[in-house]
Amino acid sequence: MTDDDALLALAAVDDDAFARLVGPHRARLRAHCYRMLGSVADSDDAMQDTLFRAWRSLTQFEGRSSIGTWLTAIATNVCLRMLEGRRRRGLPIDVSAHAQVGEPPGRPLAESVWIEPIPTELVDLADATPGPEARYTMRESIELAFSAALQHLPSQQRAVLLLRDVLGYSATETAGMLATSVPAANSALQRARSTLDGHRDTAGRAPARRDAGDVESMQLARRYTSAMQDADIDAVIALLTTDATWSMPPDATWYAGTEAITAFLGDHPLRFSWRHLPAHANGQLAIMCYRLDDDAIFRAHALDMFNIANDGRISAITAFRTTSVLARFQLPMTLPGDFSKADSQAAFR
Repeated sequence: MTDDDALLALAAVDDDAFARLVGPHRARLRAHCYRMLGSVADSDDAMQDTLFRAWRSLTQFEGRSSIGTWLTAIATNVCLRMLEGRRRRGLPIDVSAHAQVGEPPGRPLAESVWIEPIPTELVDLADATPGPEARYTMRESIELAFSAALQHLPSQQRAVLLLRDVLGYSATETAGMLATSVPAANSALQRARSTLDGHRDTAGRAPARRDAGDVESMQLARRYTSAMQDADIDAVIALLTTDATWSMPPDATWYAGTEAITAFLGDHPLRFSWRHLPAHANGQLAIMCYRLDDDAIFRAHALDMFNIANDGRISAITAFRTTSVLARFQLPMTLPGDFSKADSQAAFR
C-alpha cells in the first residue's frame, strides 16, 4: 500500500486525515465553485456540501481518476443543483439600461442578483491544468469580466466550458463528470464558446490587458486615487475611454460615456473626501475606497475594480458597495480622519 492509499483509507475514518487529503485541492475547488456561481457566499456553501459529500462517499472512491478530478466532479454537480431555478447573477450593465446624463443613482436591488468579487488569496491561480484542453489561463478565468460573462451561460453549458476550457479536462472526462454523452458535451461547449465570445466583445466588457504588470497597474491606481482625492473631474475622465461605464452594485443604476460619468462624479462622489488602499480581487488590483463621514472617520464605502482597454485607459469601473462584500477583504473597515493623501498614495508604491 502506498502512502497515498494509506491516507485515503485513513481519511474515511479520521477528520485530520481527510483534511490532509482534500487540503491541496481547496483553493482550486473554491475558484471553480465561484466561477459556476458568481458568489463568494454561495461558493462557500458549495464547498461545504462538496466536502461533506466527498467524505460520505469516500469508501466508494475506486481510484479510476485522481482525487482532484473526483472532487471537481462532485463540486460541479453540487453547483448545478444550486443553480436550479435560480436567477442568474450579473452586473448592473446586464440588468438595466444606462442612466441618463444627470440622473441620480436609484435604490439598491437585492444582493442575490449581483455577481460578487472574490479576494484573490481565496483562489488558486496556478496553471496546473490536468490536460491540454484549456484555452484560458487560471488568472484570466477568474477576472471579473470573465466571471460576469460566464453568468450569461445556461448552467450546463457553463459547467462544460469551465471543465474543458479552464480546467483542461477532455471531452470524455467532462461527459463522465456530467453523466452525459461526448457529442452532447461537445455541442454544449460550442454553444457556450459562441455565447461567451459575444458577451466578452461588448462595449465595456472586454478583458483586462494581459500585458499589464503590477508596476503599470499601480501607476494607474495612483493616478486614479490622486484624481479622486483631489476632486479633479478632468483628471479622472482623462483616465477613461470615451465609452467607459461606471456601475455600483447593489445599485442597478449605471452610467455610460464620459459625459454621463462627468455629471455623476460632480453631483455625487466628488462632493466627499476620499482615501484609498490597494486590494486584490479576482486576480486583479482593486481599490478599497474610504469616504469621510460626518464623525471625521473614513469608512470603507466601495471596492473599485477596473477593466483596462488596450490603450491603457479604463473602459469600465465597477464599484461594489455592499458592506458584506467589503468586509471579506483583509483591510480595515475604517481609517482615522487624519489619514492623509500622502499616506494613501504611499500604499500604492
